Amino acid sequence: AICDEALASPLPHTAFTSSSVFSSGYAPGYAKLNRRGGAGGWSPLDSDHYQWLQVDLGSRKQVSAIATQGRYSSSDWTTQYRLLYSDTGRNWKPYHQDGNIWAFSGNSNSESAVRHELQQGIVARFLRLIPLEWSEEGRIGLRIEVYGCSYWADIINFDGQGVISYRFKVKKMKIIKDVIALRFKTSESEGVILHGEGQQGDYITLELRKAKLLLQINLGSNQYGSILGHTSVTTGSLLDDNHWHSVVIERYRRNVNFTLDRHTQHFRTNGEFDHLDLDYELSFGGMPYSGKPVGIGRKNFKGCMESINYNGDNITDLARRKKLDTSSFRNLSFTCAETHTFPVFFNATSFLQLPGRANHNTVSVGFQFRTWNPHGLLLFSNLDDGTLEISLEDGKVAVHINVTKAAKSYRVDLSSGSGLNDGQWHAIRLVAKENFAMLTIDGEEVSAVRSVSPLSITTGGTYHLGGKGQPSTNTTFLMRTRPTLVPASFISICYCCPPLSRCMPNHCEHGGRCKQTWDSFSCTCDGTGYTGATCHTSIYEPSCEAYKHLGKSSDAYWIDPDGSGPLGPFKVNCNMTEDKVWTTVMNNLPPKTIVTGSSRNRRTVLQVNYSASMDQVTAITTSAEYCEQQIAYSCRMSRLLNTPDGTPYTWWVGRGNEKHFYWGGSGPGIQKCACGIDRNCTDPKYDCNCDADVKQWREDSGLLVYQEHLPVSQVVVGDTNRSGSEAKLTVGPLRCQGDNNYWNAASFTTPSSYLHFATFHGETSADISFYFKTSAAYGVFLENLGNTDFIRLELKSPKVVSFSFDVGNGPVELIVHSATSLNDDQWHRVMAERNVKEAVLQLDQTYRTSRLAPAQGHTRLELFSQLYVGAAGGQRGFLGCIRALRMNGITLDLEERAKVTPGVKPGCQGHCNSFGMYCRNGGKCVERYNGYLCDCTATAYDGPFCTRDVGGFFEAGTLVKYNFLPEAIAGASKDTKVLTHQLTPHEVNLTKEEVAFSFSTSSAPAVLMYVSSKTQDYLAVVLRQNGSLQVRYNLGGLREPFTIDVDQRNLANGQPHSINMSRHDRRITIQLDHYPAVSYNLPEASDTQFNLVKTLFLGKVYETGHIDPVIIERYNTPGFIGCLSRVEFNGIAPLKSALRTAVKSQGKLVESNCGASPLTIPPMSAATDPWHLDKTDAVFPFNEERVIPDGVNRDSAIIGGIIAVVIFTILCTLVFLIRYMFRHKGTYHTNEAKASGESAAESADTAIIGTDNPETIDESKKEWFI
Repeated sequence: AICDEALASPLPHTAFTSSSVFSSGYAPGYAKLNRRGGAGGWSPLDSDHYQWLQVDLGSRKQVSAIATQGRYSSSDWTTQYRLLYSDTGRNWKPYHQDGNIWAFSGNSNSESAVRHELQQGIVARFLRLIPLEWSEEGRIGLRIEVYGCSYWADIINFDGQGVISYRFKVKKMKIIKDVIALRFKTSESEGVILHGEGQQGDYITLELRKAKLLLQINLGSNQYGSILGHTSVTTGSLLDDNHWHSVVIERYRRNVNFTLDRHTQHFRTNGEFDHLDLDYELSFGGMPYSGKPVGIGRKNFKGCMESINYNGDNITDLARRKKLDTSSFRNLSFTCAETHTFPVFFNATSFLQLPGRANHNTVSVGFQFRTWNPHGLLLFSNLDDGTLEISLEDGKVAVHINVTKAAKSYRVDLSSGSGLNDGQWHAIRLVAKENFAMLTIDGEEVSAVRSVSPLSITTGGTYHLGGKGQPSTNTTFLMRTRPTLVPASFISICYCCPPLSRCMPNHCEHGGRCKQTWDSFSCTCDGTGYTGATCHTSIYEPSCEAYKHLGKSSDAYWIDPDGSGPLGPFKVNCNMTEDKVWTTVMNNLPPKTIVTGSSRNRRTVLQVNYSASMDQVTAITTSAEYCEQQIAYSCRMSRLLNTPDGTPYTWWVGRGNEKHFYWGGSGPGIQKCACGIDRNCTDPKYDCNCDADVKQWREDSGLLVYQEHLPVSQVVVGDTNRSGSEAKLTVGPLRCQGDNNYWNAASFTTPSSYLHFATFHGETSADISFYFKTSAAYGVFLENLGNTDFIRLELKSPKVVSFSFDVGNGPVELIVHSATSLNDDQWHRVMAERNVKEAVLQLDQTYRTSRLAPAQGHTRLELFSQLYVGAAGGQRGFLGCIRALRMNGITLDLEERAKVTPGVKPGCQGHCNSFGMYCRNGGKCVERYNGYLCDCTATAYDGPFCTRDVGGFFEAGTLVKYNFLPEAIAGASKDTKVLTHQLTPHEVNLTKEEVAFSFSTSSAPAVLMYVSSKTQDYLAVVLRQNGSLQVRYNLGGLREPFTIDVDQRNLANGQPHSINMSRHDRRITIQLDHYPAVSYNLPEASDTQFNLVKTLFLGKVYETGHIDPVIIERYNTPGFIGCLSRVEFNGIAPLKSALRTAVKSQGKLVESNCGASPLTIPPMSAATDPWHLDKTDAVFPFNEERVIPDGVNRDSAIIGGIIAVVIFTILCTLVFLIRYMFRHKGTYHTNEAKASGESAAESADTAIIGTDNPETIDESKKEWFI
C-alpha cells in the first residue's frame, strides 16, 4: 500500500504547539499547508535559533514525507530547517541522512510548497521542526504538512527479569536457514536480546554490550571441538538512546547478513558446518536458566521490543495470545513503559540552573552523564561559605570543596574513575557532610573514595549543571536525571539533541576500528595493512612486478593485488631475474607425501592449502602472463589416470572446485601424462608410467600451465589399497610470471580520442590510481558526471595536476604543484582518494595535498554517465599514455578497449625514460612491450639491475687470456678456443686506460692483471712478496718501467679489496678500497701511447712475445690463488666473458663473487674450494682461455724416461689412487648441462661456510692431470 496520507491537516489546533507565538493570530494551530486561517501561519515571538514548531500525530505513525510553506501573503518563510521526532515528546531524535543530522532546504517565498521524501522512513508520534535559516526580508513563518500512514505493531515491555521462551516443535532443530527480525529500544547499555544453544556446542546470541550490538554464532567445527566455529560480529553504537532500532539477521548455511537500521554487514561463519543445531527453545529478552555457567554475568534485556519474527512466526503476537511461556514475567505488559529519566544536551557554552535546599549541612548529588571530551565542568554550586565543583579532568571525575569559616580555609579534593570520556553513560553519586565526603562512580564500591578531613558545609540555594551560572567555555556532554529536577532557568540547553552515532554505518574499512567524538569519528588502521582516514588505501604494492620497478631485489614481500578492494594483503616470494619477475606462493603439502589405503570407493583427499586464500591466489593467476605448478606422482602398483580409456583413479581439483583428469606436462581435455604426450612412457600401451601397474617405483611428473585451472587445491587418490600398492605425491609451489594489470596501457594519439567504461560507483569511498606520460602541456585524464555531482582528474598545466569533484556541497578542487615539468615523456604516478572524511591527491609519492570534508552536508557521490578516460566530452583531450588505471581496486582493461577505439592504441612504449635509472654500472635499458630489461652484456655485472658482481675463483696455475687482436695462441692445444675482441685502430694504440676490479687472496706474490702488446709496452698490476700492491707501466722512453707502490699494507689478507685506476696521457689516478684517490704522473721522458695492445691476462702470464722479466721471475709462479671479481678494462669485461661465453676448454676457474663481498670469518686454505655449490640447481656457465698448468717439467721427463721400466707398475697403481682421491682436481662447469645457471653464493659469508665441493658433476665433464 502507498504510505502517503496527509497526517497533519486533519488534526485539531491543540495538536500543534510551539516555542513561542508572535501574537494570537500567529498561533501554531494555523500552521497547516495551504490554509489561510488567522494570520496565515505560525510565526514565533523572536526569530532566532531557539524556536520550534511541534505536531502531535495522536499515535505512532509511519512518516514518509514532509512539506513546508511560508506564512500566507507575507515576507515570512523558513529557508532551512531540521526535523526531530519522538514517541514521548521528551526524548527527541534528529532525522539524519548521509551520516549527518540533516538540514532540509525550505522555501524561497510564501506560497510555493516544498516537499521532501524521507529516504529513511521514520515511525513517531511527535514531530518538531527547528528553523535554521529564514527570510531576510521578514521573519520565521511556517505552514506544514506531514505525509505517511498508520502504524501498528505488537509491543512487549521487558522488565529485566522476564524471558519469552519459544519452544520448538521437535526436541532438536537442525536449521540450515534463519530469518530473525525485531525492533527494540532501551536506555540500558547491556542486555541479552535473544539466545539459543544446542548440546553439540552450537549457539546463537544477540546482545547489547557497551551500547553496541553483538552477534555471536557457532555452527560447530571438526577441529578442537567447536571452538574454531565461534564467530563474533559487532555493529552500531549508542544504542541505549531509548529510540527504536531495527535488527534483521538472515542466515543461509554459513553466509550471514546482519542488518541494523538498514546498514548491512555480510560475513561468513567460521568452522566447516552449515547447520545450526539448537535444543528445545530460543529465548527472547535474556538467557534461560539452564544451570550452565555460560549465562553468568550477562544481564537480561530491559526495554521494549516489537514485531519480533522468527522464521515466519510472530513471537510478539504469540506472546499476546499466551501461546508462549511468559511465566518468568512478574507483570507482562504490551505497552512500552516510559523511562524515569530524560537526557539534556549541553554544548560548550550552555548551563542549567536548578533550585536546591539552602542552609543544610549535607550535600547529596546524583546524576548520569556521557561525553567524549576528557575535560569539563559538570556541576557548580555556591555554598553559603564556599564553593562545590564536580568536573571531568583527563577522563576522571574530580570533586573540589572549598569552605572558609572564621578566617580558616578547608579544602577537600576527591578523584575517582578513569576513561570516563568513552561515550558511555556513567553515574556520579556525591555525599558530603560534616567531616565526611564520599564519591562513587557507577555504583561500584571499588570506585568509592572517602575523605575524613575537617569539613563543615552549609548549602546554597542553586545548582548549575554544565557551567557556573553564566555562558562560559565548558564541555560538551549529555546529562540525564530524574524528571522532578525541572530547571528553574536555562541558557542554550536542548532536550532534543542526543549524540549521533558516527560509527554507524562504520566507514572504517578493512577491519579498521572506529572511534568517535561528538561531531566526528576517526579510524585506527594499525595492523590492517591499509592507511588513510578510513583505512581505504593499501600500504603495499599490487605485485612483484611493481616492487621490481621500485628498484627492489629478490625477497619476500607483502602484496595486495586489488589495492583497496576486499582482498587483504598477503606475503609471497618475489624472484627478480634478468628478464622476468616470478611470484611464488608456497603450500603446506610436504614433498613426497605418502598415500596408502585409498580405493575407488574410498578415495583419499589431500587438501593443498596455500599461504594465501584461494581468492588471493586467483588474483595472481588472473593478472599473470604465465603460471606453472609442478605436480608429481611416484607410484608402485598404483595406477594414476587409468589410460588409455579407463576411468581415472586419481584426479586433481583446481580453481572453481572443478575436477581435472590430465596430469603435469599435459593439457585440458587430454587424459594423459607428460610421457604420453612425449611418447616415452615405460610401457607404450599406456599414457602414464604409473598406469603400467608395475612393482618397481615409477613417476609421472610435469608442469601444469593452464592458469585458468590453477592453483591445485585438492588431489584425490584412488588406488593405493592393494597389497604392495604405494604412492607418493608432490605438489610444488605456484609460480607466476608477470603482471598484465601493471602494464595494461593505452596511447591517446588525438585530442578528441577517449575510452569509455561503465559508470564509476564510489559513493562514499573512491580511490583512483594510474601512471601517465606525455609531452603535452595539458589534458583531462578521466571524468565521470552525475546530475550535479562529478569527478575529474586533469593535467592543468605542465606542472599542475588537479583532482576535482562535487558530492552536492559545491565543487571542490585539489591541486598539486610539481617542481619539475610533468610533460617530460616520463612515467608519473597519480593517486587520488575521496571519502566521507577527506580528499587526497598524491603525485609521484612526493607531492601530496588533502582537504577535510565538511562536518555537515552530502557525503554520497552519485554519478550516472559513462566514465570517460582520456577526455572530458571531447574538450582538453589527453595526448600520451595512461597505464595501470585502477579504480576502487579494479584495474580497467585499457588495452582491450583501445583495440576497438579510433585514435587510441593499445600499449605504450618508452619505459626506459622512466625506469632506465635502475640499470646500474653501465647496463643499458632495453624497451619491451610490457616493461623493460637491463642489458648487462657490456658490463662486469649481472642480475636484473646489473648490480651483481661476476667473479671467479682461481686455483694455482689458472689464468684467463683475452686477446684484443685475432691470433693463434702459441702453446695452446688445437681444441682450445680463444676469447678475442676486434679493436679499431684508435683502440689498438691507447692514450688512456680505465681499469677496475676487486680481489681477495691469502697468497703473495701474484699477478692480478697483465696487459701485453706487440711492442714492449705493457701494464701490470701485481702483489709483491709482502702483499703490497704495485702498478707497473712501460710505455717506452724509459730504461726501467714506471712503478707505483700503491699501498704498503699487506693486501693478501683474505679480505676483498677493490682498485679503480685510470690513465689519461701522463696523469694516472688510483683509488684503493674506500680511500681517497691518489694521482701520479709519468716522467717527461716516458711515452704516453700504449702501442699495439695485444692480450690481457688475469691470474698468470703465458705469453710468447716480450714479457717483463721481473714479472716472470718474481710474481708469475705459482700464479694467483684466490678470487677476482667485476674485472673491467676500457669498457670490456674479460672475466665475465670467460665465464659466460659457451666455449668448451680446460682449466680450473669456478664462478663466484667471493672477491666482491666482505668476509666475516677468516679465509680458508687456498687449496680448498670454499664456495657452496647447490648440487642440483647451480650450473656455472663460463668460457675462458685456460692453459694446462706449467706444462711438464723437462728434467722430470728425462728422469722419468730413464727409470720408466722400473716404476711402471707403481705408476699404474698411482693412476687409480689419483682418480679416486683427487677427482676434483681439474674439474670445471659449463652451461651445457642446463640452459641457465645461477651464482653459487650471493655473499662470501655463505660461500665460505658452504661445505659442498663442485665434484658431483657429470662424469663426462672431468679431466685428469698427472
